[in-house]
Amino acid sequence: MIEPIKPRDEALELLDQRALPEEVRYLHCTRGDEVIEAIQTLAVRGAPAIGIAGAYGLWLEARALQGAIDFSTRLETAKQAIRNARPTAVNLAWAIDRIWRQVEGMGANEMVPRLREMADQLFSEEWARNDRMASYGAALLVPGSRVLTHCNTGSLATVGVGTALGVVREGHRRGLVKEVFADETRPLLQGARLTAWELQQDQIPVTVVTDSMAASLMAAARVDAIIVGADRICANGDTANKIGTYSLAVLARYHHVPFYVAAPMSTIDPALADGSQIPIEQRNPDEVRYVRSAMVAPRDVAVYNPAFDVTPGSLITAIITDRGVARWPYARDIAHLLKTEAEGGRHHE
Repeated sequence: MIEPIKPRDEALELLDQRALPEEVRYLHCTRGDEVIEAIQTLAVRGAPAIGIAGAYGLWLEARALQGAIDFSTRLETAKQAIRNARPTAVNLAWAIDRIWRQVEGMGANEMVPRLREMADQLFSEEWARNDRMASYGAALLVPGSRVLTHCNTGSLATVGVGTALGVVREGHRRGLVKEVFADETRPLLQGARLTAWELQQDQIPVTVVTDSMAASLMAAARVDAIIVGADRICANGDTANKIGTYSLAVLARYHHVPFYVAAPMSTIDPALADGSQIPIEQRNPDEVRYVRSAMVAPRDVAVYNPAFDVTPGSLITAIITDRGVARWPYARDIAHLLKTEAEGGRHHE
């Protein structure tokens, strides 16, 4: 199993995903600002993974500030900086807020070990969430499925088997998934660099296609299901995910291909009524002007580079969570899943 996050006794090791697939290397982090930089530069990425990394980042910063006279003030500032490192994926804020509620008001000596304990708990919970999600999602697949996926939603993005890619892995284990098409995912090529690499490690048949080839694959009846992840899901089912996801959903509806979203409950943001309220991160124009170090557009050309787009819930066949599967119209099912999550009990089918 790929390990994107390795907690140590006094530090955090983060797999530098910018170097993949050419090189496997880890960043050694001992302070919160180092974790923030790793998150913002996409050394660590994927909504669940950045939530977990942020939790460890808060622990690291508390540990470093433990002897400071103004410990509480400085840690509060660090907490806000970590929480806001990336705006679209709600898992980061969810993780930091959950932990902070448990430690607020503690003294440094009590808070530091408690922060580590809660970060470890989030880490182990994510494994279990991934496994449940994979099982629910695989049950939706038919034998011989050819699955198209976008961006990267595997171990690199979650620490467990993955969200959408976890469904693929479990489907393949059950003999249901025959082949995977991995969208290249411009501009940073997470599909070509990361998803293809992960699937090759598992010896799951994978073919990389450019984003613009998806329509022709569907027209040729070579795709039986599309499964993607999510960075934020609204109360009505509108979903933010990597740029290019919305166009896939439109194509899927036209070609009558099931379009599934797989995400843990921590990705659902019930405070947002619909997708128009989701903040969309705008990234550096050079991510489009260059592929790695190669310039592919004029240096001074204007660039529009949103990291995410929003897919209306009405285009999504089902939302697969670790508490069960929600279907359109989503408001009722999502509310029920949230209630089940709060109770920590029964799963919803």
